[in-house]
Amino acid sequence: MDETALTRIADALERMSPAPQEAPDFSAADAFVWHVEPDRLEPVAKVNRVDLALLIGVDRSRDTLLENTAQFARGLPANNALLWGARGMGKSSLVKAIHAEVLAMDLPLKIVELQREDLPSVARLLNLLRGREDRFLLFCDDLSFSHDDQHYKSLKAVLDGGIEGRPENVVFYATSNRRHLMPRDMIENERSSGINPSEAVEEKVSLSDRFGLWLGFHPCSQDEYLDMIRGYCGAYGVEIDEDTLWAEAIEWQATRGARSGRVAWQYFTDLAGRRGVIL
Repeated sequence: MDETALTRIADALERMSPAPQEAPDFSAADAFVWHVEPDRLEPVAKVNRVDLALLIGVDRSRDTLLENTAQFARGLPANNALLWGARGMGKSSLVKAIHAEVLAMDLPLKIVELQREDLPSVARLLNLLRGREDRFLLFCDDLSFSHDDQHYKSLKAVLDGGIEGRPENVVFYATSNRRHLMPRDMIENERSSGINPSEAVEEKVSLSDRFGLWLGFHPCSQDEYLDMIRGYCGAYGVEIDEDTLWAEAIEWQATRGARSGRVAWQYFTDLAGRRGVIL
């Protein structure tokens, strides 16, 4: 066998079993994104987030999550958290804002964003983080599973940690539109068509039970929706009279067919652009 063929075989074997990755310089940033092929943690110089004070209508979830996160950053016991509920109500924004608030309290905490598609690589990520002095908040946004999706088995490695246990310096937060991380019709189908329906449902539904904190987010009222916009106007110095704001904001929500924090921000972005304000 010639040298070229041996090189190709060696390269193929390396791709199948990549060499262990070295951890990055965690002092370079407070936020990182996990990528695979090849495995790497890339620092994020500036996190896209809003100030915690601008998140309206989520006071109870805010206070609970902040207390849990601060406990973890102090080296105390803390729970994994599942933020579930209505679209556009600030679930992911709250996680990022809480991280900033904890840093402002002079508590050390790194946030690592993990994509749902990369969950099968989570054991390798945990090996990079295990045993380090830094404390890490793993964050997976918009987490959900379909009927033939096996990624949920990888998630158990984060929540339970297998035989090694979850690293004591790692906590996991996820957001989802679904309380049980899967569509309701999928749960009903498992119950009606499975050979052992109760077992099939239990295995997947029990995944959400592994989160110590369940924080529900519900559609906002019209008053909360308008308060969100007023808060953005005050924070960014956009002036508008109350009657105009009310009329435009209500029309905007009507055209979108929804009312949420995301819709409030989208209206405010349009308003700021028309007023020549750079965000």
